[in-house]
Amino acid sequence: MLKLIATDMDGTFLRDDMTYDEAKFALLYQQLQQRGIRFVVASGNQYYQLRSFFKDYPEMIYVAENGAYIRDNQHVYAQHAFSAAAVTQILAKLETIPDLKLLVCGAKSAYTLTTTDPEHVKLARHYYHHLAVIDRFEDIDDDILKFAITCPDERTEAIVAELRTALVGLGEPTSSGHGDIDVIQPGMNKAAGLQELGQVLGIELADMAAFGDGGNDLEMLREVGLGVAMENAQLPVMAVADRTTTTNQEQGVLQTIAQLLED
Repeated sequence: MLKLIATDMDGTFLRDDMTYDEAKFALLYQQLQQRGIRFVVASGNQYYQLRSFFKDYPEMIYVAENGAYIRDNQHVYAQHAFSAAAVTQILAKLETIPDLKLLVCGAKSAYTLTTTDPEHVKLARHYYHHLAVIDRFEDIDDDILKFAITCPDERTEAIVAELRTALVGLGEPTSSGHGDIDVIQPGMNKAAGLQELGQVLGIELADMAAFGDGGNDLEMLREVGLGVAMENAQLPVMAVADRTTTTNQEQGVLQTIAQLLED
């Protein structure tokens, strides 16, 4: 029995211009509430950025930072941070790889260095509404949840493979492609986040549906009761999904939710 619907945001729920059909969503959200079905955002992005899309829904729960930070406007349900020692070791290894642009993502803010390309910082602010530019990563006073890397597009897979070896036991690289790589805590992913949230809400993974398009959605789509891949999803994502829907541009998430409510 369907009790919770979780969705990724970029390339999934949002159109390419980072908008969605707000009127249609409002209608569907009301129907979900009437049936007691929770709607949850599950994203690699920062909580403060995700919240900006749902200002009219103060009760919305966010499984942010790939499952490391779970909260709504009022309550933090779970927060998982790297140890200080792991942060130091990961930074040391990342600094040896050329052509990386790095954000260190904490619970309070994301951080990048004053030496980072200003254009990259400007772009990053679209995804990190709390972003501090600092002189040294060592000066950060925050719980570190994730590392966000931007690299040359054509080197994405090679760098993921390199990090998988270099960071064994420290962190796990995950990528949605296109030059974006997140280093997350071992065993920490959206499926783990949803399972943890489910324990709070009294909902099993088998009673959840989830939508996604990228590599960091694989575990989530594989482990929930109904995993739905976007038509624009990466091939490995389609392979683990139970079904596919239309593209993010066509608002496939909303189309499928409407169908699920009719069933």
